[in-house]
Amino acid sequence: MHEEDNAQWGLVHAFVLDGKGGARPIGREQLAGLELAALESLWLHWDRSHPQTQTWLRSDSGLSEFACDLLLEENTRPRVLPLPEHELLLFLRGVNLNPGAEPEDMVSVRIFADARRVISLRLRPLRATEDLIEDLAAGKGPKTSSELILNLAHYLTDKVEALVGDLSEQVDDQEERFDSDERLTAEHSQLLLIRRRAASLRRFLAPQRDIYAQLTRNQQPWFVADDTDYWNELNNRLTRYLEELDLSRERVSLVLEAENRRMDERMNRIMYRFGIITGVFLPMSFLTGLLGINVGGIPGSQSPYGFLIACSIMLAVALGQWWLFRRLRWL
Repeated sequence: MHEEDNAQWGLVHAFVLDGKGGARPIGREQLAGLELAALESLWLHWDRSHPQTQTWLRSDSGLSEFACDLLLEENTRPRVLPLPEHELLLFLRGVNLNPGAEPEDMVSVRIFADARRVISLRLRPLRATEDLIEDLAAGKGPKTSSELILNLAHYLTDKVEALVGDLSEQVDDQEERFDSDERLTAEHSQLLLIRRRAASLRRFLAPQRDIYAQLTRNQQPWFVADDTDYWNELNNRLTRYLEELDLSRERVSLVLEAENRRMDERMNRIMYRFGIITGVFLPMSFLTGLLGINVGGIPGSQSPYGFLIACSIMLAVALGQWWLFRRLRWL
């Protein structure tokens, strides 16, 4: 019932973390008088497109106008921004796994976090939040707000790993197919799709990796003691995925270059065969043309040397062409 009531207000999920790995859902009407116990933390997940979300965020959230403007901004890129009083704005991207969507069209999640509260906004559904809720329901979820944003980043990175691995396998299939038979040509549409997806993913994952590195160096006072190690691990994982994306793009380029070389070699062989055929028929063409000359009516036709004179003129023209081609370095 809570989720149905919350949906009318743009609130997708609302949980109070019990500090032990579990959580209890709450309704939108409970937010005004909510008081957290000693170990509890609050997580509110909003639909950014809902008009009531903006109203609540600016009127009842207690966030500054600057923070609200950034959270509701139309277009963003991955970034982290420390705020006064040890608050944090964190903008991340996740793989778009919604039906009919392109995976590289990544979904944005905007997060405001402090020591005991996390407010997240999304425009399209995120699988990572569903995984997080399953952990909370099983009693093995995050215990604090710092663990909540860390686990969310962890699940976002997991989804990236699956997509990067899939792109690498597609490149493997194309390489094996191309190498198995010299007569086969590469699937240009598939290769270009792989390269486009790799470039789109890298556009958002590169700054996201920098965010994880920044959180490793500049942690908030309310972070759990070993959070730094986990943020550093996420940084290393994204670095590896970015290297894999760069390698996939390079391998696609190598396949296309190999196909171009193969086509050039095939064309050279064809032209060589045409050259042989032309060389075989050239003497016969010359003889038929020479013997078919009609010297009647041309100057010197009455002379017994007219035919020889015509042959000499043709020979002189041929020698002149050969000399010109040699002079121009065409031969």
